[in-house]
Amino acid sequence: MNSQSEIRHLNALASAILLVEDNPMDIDFALQAFEENKIANPVVICRDGEEALAFINSHSAPEDPGLPIVVLLDLGLPKVDGIEVLRQARLHPVWKKIPVVILTTSQENSDISNAYELGVNSYIVKPVNFNAFAEVIKTIKAYWLLINEPPYAESISRQP
Repeated sequence: MNSQSEIRHLNALASAILLVEDNPMDIDFALQAFEENKIANPVVICRDGEEALAFINSHSAPEDPGLPIVVLLDLGLPKVDGIEVLRQARLHPVWKKIPVVILTTSQENSDISNAYELGVNSYIVKPVNFNAFAEVIKTIKAYWLLINEPPYAESISRQP
C-alpha cells in the first residue's frame, strides 16, 4: 500500500458512519450487520430528523473530523422526515458533498424520485430479513467505505 492509499484507508477507519434511524430494531440490525462485516468505523446515531439536522449544523466545516464518511438515512423519521433532512443537508455547502444513502422500507416512486432530485447518492430498500440486510451492509462497506473517495479526505488527513 502506498502512502496515499494508506492515508485514505486510515481515514476510512477513523471516519464515522452517521446512521439516521428511529426504529430500535433497525438500529440493532445495522449495528449487528456492521459487527458481522467487521466495520470498524464509529457509528453516530440520530434517532429523528431534528437530531440529524442538529448534527449537520454542528459539523459544518470541511476540516471537521466529525464529518461522516457516509450517511445512512431513513425516510420515515419523527419530527422531521428524511426527505426534509436530505433537502436541508444538500443546501449546506459542506453537506451537499457528503455521500447520503437512503436506507428505507419505502418503495414509493415519489420517495425515490424526490430523493434523487435532492441529490441522494443511492437509494436502497431495506430488507426485513437479517441475512439480506447484512449483505446490503457488506455492499455499503465495500463501496462507500473502501472504494469511494470521500470528498474531504485530504483536508481531514492534514489534521494533527
